[in-house]
Amino acid sequence: SSRFFQRSHTAKERTLIMATEATQLLPTKPQYEQPNGRGYKLVTVSAVIFLVLLCTVVVNTGGDVVAINHQLLHSSSVDDQSKNSVFPTSFLWGAATSAYQIEGGANDGGRGPSIWDKWCTQSRDNCNGESGDVADDHFHKWQEDVYLMEQMRLKAYRFSISWSRILPNGTAAVGDESGDARYSKTKGINYDGILYYNNLIDSLLESGIEPFITLYHWDLPQSLQDRYGGWEDRSIIEDFARYARICFQFFGDRVKYWITINEAWTVSVHGYEEGSKAPGFVGEDVGGTGRPYLVGHHLLLAHARAVDVYRSEGYEHWYRRGGDNETGLIGIANSGDYRFPLNPDIKGDVKAATRAMEFQLGWFSDPIWRGDYPKSMRERLGKRLPQFTRQEKKLLRGSADFLGLNHYSSAVASEPTSPPIYGGYWADQFVNVTDDPSWKKSFMGWNIAPDGAREMLLWIDRRYNHPLVFVTENGMAANEPDLEHSLHDEDRIEYLEGYIRGFSQALSEGAKLGGYFAWSLLDNFEWGYGFSKRFGLIHVNYTTLVRTPKASADWYRMVIKSNGGSIPP
Repeated sequence: SSRFFQRSHTAKERTLIMATEATQLLPTKPQYEQPNGRGYKLVTVSAVIFLVLLCTVVVNTGGDVVAINHQLLHSSSVDDQSKNSVFPTSFLWGAATSAYQIEGGANDGGRGPSIWDKWCTQSRDNCNGESGDVADDHFHKWQEDVYLMEQMRLKAYRFSISWSRILPNGTAAVGDESGDARYSKTKGINYDGILYYNNLIDSLLESGIEPFITLYHWDLPQSLQDRYGGWEDRSIIEDFARYARICFQFFGDRVKYWITINEAWTVSVHGYEEGSKAPGFVGEDVGGTGRPYLVGHHLLLAHARAVDVYRSEGYEHWYRRGGDNETGLIGIANSGDYRFPLNPDIKGDVKAATRAMEFQLGWFSDPIWRGDYPKSMRERLGKRLPQFTRQEKKLLRGSADFLGLNHYSSAVASEPTSPPIYGGYWADQFVNVTDDPSWKKSFMGWNIAPDGAREMLLWIDRRYNHPLVFVTENGMAANEPDLEHSLHDEDRIEYLEGYIRGFSQALSEGAKLGGYFAWSLLDNFEWGYGFSKRFGLIHVNYTTLVRTPKASADWYRMVIKSNGGSIPP
């Protein structure tokens, strides 16, 4: 059924309207955009009449009610559904974003340039002729966005810190890491950036939303890229540790959950092999240059060094909100697409499917949970895959309290019958990847295969001996050519419902899942695609920056309220 009523209302609806107006509790919050282009305000209705407790009414600025969210009239049934949920009561339901994709304010508040600022301006082909200079302008509109999160009942919000907003030149003064930067002005630190994130964190906590911080989500300070080549040089390891230490010092007393690196696989392959993301390097020889593997090696060591700082210097004990016995947690967020063997009865296809996952999720998870790169990578890459020293292995193994899983899609894998005619990373793994013709596709062209969600979690559970996992990204881009299509995003609801069901099945089978973050809270700058792909639960008009919750936002609110119990088994 439609999420919005028309202008003609029944007597019952008019009663609700009059009761709402009688409360005179219209919040002074930002306006939302309706399909006809007029502005509307979200009304949070409180007690006077019992029926009013059960709904949220949307009114326009002139006072005429044009929409009632009728799903909220069934809150008692939602409470009943929560009793049947397989998710624990401590489960964190959240949404995720990243700094460059939503913040904007590129030249505001002392921020320095990142590699994405440069790459997007180098060629119109790089970012669809667009950039994240303004994006969703979250830098100026964060209070409005926190209010939207609160209305959705989010329990957690995953966001990333812009490295160059904290350290515009990438580093602080040499030697300053030995002291506490909170108590003395430290050369190189942008305290306006610190204030911005402090305010955001405090506002989230005041709204009952757990901050879940990612230290690096692809936006390396351009100064470090210029100085020594960024992730290609070992200098990045200590620079990342210094940056992490500053974040722990300023925010660690209130932040329980930390992620060091987001999708090291994407940074390595898309940034240093395919050239589809900043800094945009392309592999050159058929055998592969080894460049993505060196970058991946440094990303892993930077992760391990940041975790070492967090633990050995006592920052895990700075977290105060949970009591004396509760400490902060730190992990890594890795890409994980599941691979179904084309023929489960053919040994070669089964091995190919496993090898494909080892070359993606295993590449950045095995060293942490098993002590070294996957055996298949060692065998196929030889000397092109760097070695860890004994000390580095010791630092890496166990360097995560949880695994963040970014899962969107699956594919079918089989063993090739002849050598590849192309080179680089995709040839290195020696796997044929195809689709199941029965699968639908998202607007990104990615396969929609909810069964893969269950299988991916179970694969992780078996391989890494029952680790704590958070689904740190899951979502889809839908074809939304206009606001009307965006607001009625049933395809996204179908996708999210299927995938959450798949994760819940893995949970029922013994996997250890602590939370789920929908990607994304807002429509945003989708990297090389610019603003052409929309993943958000909330529509953003990129001209006016008006936010309008989609049907999926309302649906997700009910999922959270029922603790996942509203999703049919």
